[in-house]
Amino acid sequence: MNKKNILKNLALLTVGALIIPAYAAAEIKMGIILGFTGPIESLTPDMGNAAELAFKEASDSGQLLGGQKISVVRADSTCIDAAAATAAAERLITSDKVVAIMGADCSGVTTAIANNVAIPNGVTMISPSATSPALSTIADNGYFFRTAPSDARQGQVLAEITMERGISEVAVTFTNNDYGKGLSDSFVSAYKGLGGKVSAIVPHDEGKADYSAEVGALDASGAEVLAVFGYVDQGGRHIIQGSLDSGAFDKFILADGMFGESLLKNVDGDLSGTFGTVPGTDSKGADKFAVLAKAAGIKVGGPFTGEAYDAAALLVLAMQSGGSTDRAALASNVLAVANTPGEKIMPGELGKALRILASGGAVDYVGATNVELVGGGEAAGSYKEFEIKGKAFTTVRFH
Repeated sequence: MNKKNILKNLALLTVGALIIPAYAAAEIKMGIILGFTGPIESLTPDMGNAAELAFKEASDSGQLLGGQKISVVRADSTCIDAAAATAAAERLITSDKVVAIMGADCSGVTTAIANNVAIPNGVTMISPSATSPALSTIADNGYFFRTAPSDARQGQVLAEITMERGISEVAVTFTNNDYGKGLSDSFVSAYKGLGGKVSAIVPHDEGKADYSAEVGALDASGAEVLAVFGYVDQGGRHIIQGSLDSGAFDKFILADGMFGESLLKNVDGDLSGTFGTVPGTDSKGADKFAVLAKAAGIKVGGPFTGEAYDAAALLVLAMQSGGSTDRAALASNVLAVANTPGEKIMPGELGKALRILASGGAVDYVGATNVELVGGGEAAGSYKEFEIKGKAFTTVRFH
């Protein structure tokens, strides 16, 4: 070999030495898009942190695709601004080049992101909290999943609870979007089917300075109990406050969008006797997640935190099952890792699951919320019935 060839080979080896460590250190970018501002902004920090807890667990295990690490990129869905949410998701996918997305949160922006950005680009989304029944039939080409159950079920459960409590007449207000309308329709239909009377249905918009007109219309119905299907940090909370201030209502029925500590903190008045539902389970997985969440500074029992952890976990396991960061391969493996057959996997066991998958085995991810994806890929779902006593949410039972 002449001197020129020796120098050429040395140069190639040097370049290779530079390339190999860079490749080994490459990070997998995963997106988290939630409403960090807007009508549920008090809920999303713990949801985002729960998802990152699962991503970190997978990274720290050293088992993900031969030891690769996850780098999280966050974006703000705003919860209610579809254009802003779509633009934020577009940046995640085209600029940040994320492999998949944990999110979005509210049903309207989730639908917009899925239809306008994620599905056309072949990027998997797993939402921890988008509950509109309309999402059950979205033309997703196998790229949209959710770990929160459809409001078609929540409306039925809540109607049954309301009748069991001896309430035979209610007024209803809902946030005027996909989430509110879908939940209201589900509840009203189920409640009437059980013999209940709905004396008024009044939609409300988010971000208004004054809700006295809506409260007045609801009060005129003559009902003594008001079902509020809105958001805890904006319209729903202000309607409750206006109702208490005017004496229109002092007892309320709530759903998942109204469940949060900021309601108790920011409403001036006694909410004792108010009740409602939020996705939840008293399973072994829920107990294990509670331990992990507490250690990470995440509020135990907070809304949609278990669902967020599970959504992130499913993305990681599907990626490992597909053997690469290829977006299409990830999508095609979500249902396989979420359902039977396979070894059952609990929160805190992602490293174990990754090892099983790497060796060609199968896993059945149970997670924090008893994950079982049905239909096109949504949670069958369980619900926690809660009641407010004093200044605290108390658990009544699980459904």
